[in-house]
Amino acid sequence: MLLSLIRALRAFRDYQRNLAELSQLNDRELADIGLDRSDIPRVASGHFNG
Repeated sequence: MLLSLIRALRAFRDYQRNLAELSQLNDRELADIGLDRSDIPRVASGHFNG
């Protein structure tokens, strides 16, 4: 149980970090890597198949 809680907290922390980093990119930089601003949450969570 404790191990699953630790994993969930790490996953959430990683998601928040990824979200923050991708949100700092401007629209041109996102387009250069094939993303829209609306793609950021999916990419940050690891559920993007673009």
